Amino acid sequence: MNIQRSVQKNIEDNLFKGKVIRLYGLRRVGKTTLSKVILEKYGSISGYFNCEIIRHKTMFESLDVEKIKEYFGKEKIVVLDEAQNVSQIGKMLKLMVDTYPEIQIIATGSSSFEIANQTGEPLVGRSFTYTLFPISLKELSENYTPQELENLREDILRYGSMPNILDLANIDKANYLDEITSSYLYKDILEYENIKSSSVLVKLLKALALQIGNEISYRELGQIVDLSPQTVEKYINLLEKSFILFSLHSLSRNLRNELKRSVKVYFWDLGVRNSILQNFLPLDQRADVGSLWENFCIVERIKLQNKGAFYNSNNYFWRTTTQQEIDFIEEKDGLLTAFEFKFNPKKQAKIPDSFAKAYPNHKFKLINSENWLELVK
Repeated sequence: MNIQRSVQKNIEDNLFKGKVIRLYGLRRVGKTTLSKVILEKYGSISGYFNCEIIRHKTMFESLDVEKIKEYFGKEKIVVLDEAQNVSQIGKMLKLMVDTYPEIQIIATGSSSFEIANQTGEPLVGRSFTYTLFPISLKELSENYTPQELENLREDILRYGSMPNILDLANIDKANYLDEITSSYLYKDILEYENIKSSSVLVKLLKALALQIGNEISYRELGQIVDLSPQTVEKYINLLEKSFILFSLHSLSRNLRNELKRSVKVYFWDLGVRNSILQNFLPLDQRADVGSLWENFCIVERIKLQNKGAFYNSNNYFWRTTTQQEIDFIEEKDGLLTAFEFKFNPKKQAKIPDSFAKAYPNHKFKLINSENWLELVK
């Protein structure tokens, strides 16, 4: 099924405003497909350039704006796909938008251009930036009935929601995800950071995949993977910039015993996470259902916030030294909405009294496997 991506309208609303469109996202998440869908509306004045092709890469790295414009031909809207492959891509885009603002450039990247220090002069004020995530529950809800979504839920928790996954048989889903994690996932980091082997990244990701829902320690992770805490932090930052995972920080404002500098890590796609662990077992045979559920619910709330740019930074978890905790907190217009995620509908949860007193301007929601579609409301 072809599912229209919600970010498409936001991109189209900002075309031809004299700015570059930057579209980021995990490999195989649908950036090429989306950009070509947009190009189709402009027919003969549109052009597509895959920056993994040497002749395109070489031309754009020349920084000769007149030759680049000539190379584009009569196109008024162009896509530079996988643009992170172009050395000094930021500088090239800045020169083009300053010299030929009438040409609309859409530059896609499976890593943020900053991962290779390729931004050159910053594009501040010269670009709109969007992130394309794996297919969201909101996007699915616009194409499937509630009952169909119920039938899909276990597959999403096991195999994720990459665009090509939904219509595959389970064995083909596993093979597809294994191909991504073995061949594509670390490509940008390996190239730009001169890391000789992906094995160290795989080892780190396995350790992180086993710690979903727990606070991470760079020192302890370093001991597991035989890296310094500083290198672990650097690699996690690179994995974030490649849209493989993201960090959630603790909320700390009012209480003395709140954890102040704690971090949790989650995966943008559970299929990728499960492939890294080589665990696609059904939910009734797994010990990590709670972790999968928490990761899934948090990601879907963040996807729902995605109106452009990067995901909303006003997201947190909350925990005290006495082990009181809240899974996820959203902040908007001074209002905190606290979420607890329990897959089992028989499990209850309530807001901790100390949180309620410290943050009286709050709402509380419990999301379980019965009311889970409220995630996108």
